Amino acid sequence: MSMKRRIATMAMTSVAVVALLSYAIAGQGLKIDFTDETVGAEPKSFLSVVGIWRIETDGNNKVLVVDGRQWKEGQASAGIADKARALYGDRYAEFLDRVQAYAYYPYTVAKDVADFRNGEISVRFEGISGRIDQGAGILFNLKTSGDYLAVRANPLENNLVLWKFEKGKRSSVKWIRDTPTATRQWHDLKVTIAGPKVEAYLDGKRYLEHVLPEPVSGRVGLWSKADSHMFFDDYTVTPAD
Repeated sequence: MSMKRRIATMAMTSVAVVALLSYAIAGQGLKIDFTDETVGAEPKSFLSVVGIWRIETDGNNKVLVVDGRQWKEGQASAGIADKARALYGDRYAEFLDRVQAYAYYPYTVAKDVADFRNGEISVRFEGISGRIDQGAGILFNLKTSGDYLAVRANPLENNLVLWKFEKGKRSSVKWIRDTPTATRQWHDLKVTIAGPKVEAYLDGKRYLEHVLPEPVSGRVGLWSKADSHMFFDDYTVTPAD
């Protein structure tokens, strides 16, 4: 076999492997437990857009940590231009402009989920500290415009909120009070999406249900707030059949 033909065959094989991996993610879901990540570094499985996100340890377990104590509000994460390109390719400019103009709330985006529409997103979280906030949220419906939605739990306030971030402004869509969420304990947060319908569960109990004006379609990730110091683990995205 000639060298050119061998290279072409290798390239086609690589494309096929990538396609199979993408298909597996789309059909079977994606689970991230941070086992293969590097302690002290930004996660490889997420792209940190706003705030400081890095891998740390919780006992013998690796976790993703957001640390608002070291973050200046309004500051995008390091290398944001390259991250915007990785997320949106040639369409990165609009997203980059919005992030830099409205970097109010820390969030990070899952690299391998390009367009989530129906299914479940779940994560384990623990509030470590934060005088003003201890926000742990699942971000979804992220657009190139920088607009997104997030369901957020807060151990300081014991509530669950569906937030909308649109054109640089945050507003509450639905607010559920009296959701016991002790600080310095692990909790499970889950969001289920079926077209425009959103449901949110905390520690296995459904607290929130809402129908949006239009179906969900966009990137997903994790969200936090202000001086929150939070641990995250076992991030799972499961598309509907």
